Amino acid sequence: MDLLNTLVDKGLRREVPTRDEALAVLATTDDELLDVVAAAGKVRRTWFGRRVKLNYLVNLKSGLCPEDCSYCSQRLGSKAEILKYTWLKPDDASKAAAAGVAGGAKRVCLVASGRGPTDKDVDRVSETIATIKEQNEGVEVCACLGLLNDGQAERLRAAGADAYNHNLNTSEATYGDICTTHDFSDRVETVQQAQAAGMSACSGLIAGMGESDADLVDVVFALRELDPDSVPVNFLIPFEGTPLAKEWNLTPQRCLRILAMVRFVCPDVEVRLAGGREVHLRSLQPLALHLVNSIFLGDYLTSEGQAGKDDLAMIADAGFEVEGADTTTLPAHRRPTEDGADAVDAVDAGTAATAEAAVPAPAEEARRDLVAVRRRGAGTDLPPNA
Repeated sequence: MDLLNTLVDKGLRREVPTRDEALAVLATTDDELLDVVAAAGKVRRTWFGRRVKLNYLVNLKSGLCPEDCSYCSQRLGSKAEILKYTWLKPDDASKAAAAGVAGGAKRVCLVASGRGPTDKDVDRVSETIATIKEQNEGVEVCACLGLLNDGQAERLRAAGADAYNHNLNTSEATYGDICTTHDFSDRVETVQQAQAAGMSACSGLIAGMGESDADLVDVVFALRELDPDSVPVNFLIPFEGTPLAKEWNLTPQRCLRILAMVRFVCPDVEVRLAGGREVHLRSLQPLALHLVNSIFLGDYLTSEGQAGKDDLAMIADAGFEVEGADTTTLPAHRRPTEDGADAVDAVDAGTAATAEAAVPAPAEEARRDLVAVRRRGAGTDLPPNA
């Protein structure tokens, strides 16, 4: 297809495709799907080889959020049966993080529900970051605490946070349809604050909320303009008890087209396969590894993911390798070095030749520890069969 040849050429030059070209990717047929995956896979391998970065979520505070985001099981008025608890203590959060690190995770993502942190919350998270880094040498820490106030990004960076996550989620034109308690510009501003403070920006989207192809392209182009280092792609999990409980709009094929479109628009960015991949991609998850270079290991915020050992087996069986702690994720031109001269070229597949194959899956004991930590924080407000 001329379209795919054009998109590959542009991706290898880090040139932005047109909106029409991005829309055309989403409009391809099932007969063309493998060609689309192969084309986007060439772009992915050029910038990231066959490496897969592992990330691990630690839910510091769950539920009882005052915001009304329609997709979220922790939203104001949610009747979803989820764990609800206040802040984990730093040692408990570090113990939970260790489960992911033991499974090969390079980055720990610290997430807390709520509109945004108070200054006291920033102090609390700063202590948690310090504890995790002290007990897990070399691990990256990403904070995801909601909307930031002036000075908070700088304090998190000073505490050792490597990155900050705040997703745009959907297009600016339709943002008011999924949330009324804050707007699209609030999210953009928080990502920009994180960047200005020297943190790596992580910002992505949620697909499957009833949006149009144009909405998907618009949010991905907005992300491209914002220029985060990492773009997580989530697929809506329609939780019972939320306004989007009936929104089952995705097929595995559509998910692959969305991931391919994101890769073409953001060719040299860490594209992360995030929430909902097990539900919507199902047996086609290995194909997605040809499009993304990063995944979450194990569970998500309020939903269970695929077992860590199964993630590692899937990566190996598909012919990919876990990115080692001694390998830099981003291509040299995107790294925060003064001249890039001492940066290892990410295109060189040999740089990933570490002991990834020997990395153990998270032990069942570690998974039970995480559940125990959540139970201690949750009190009696537990869902059935938790």
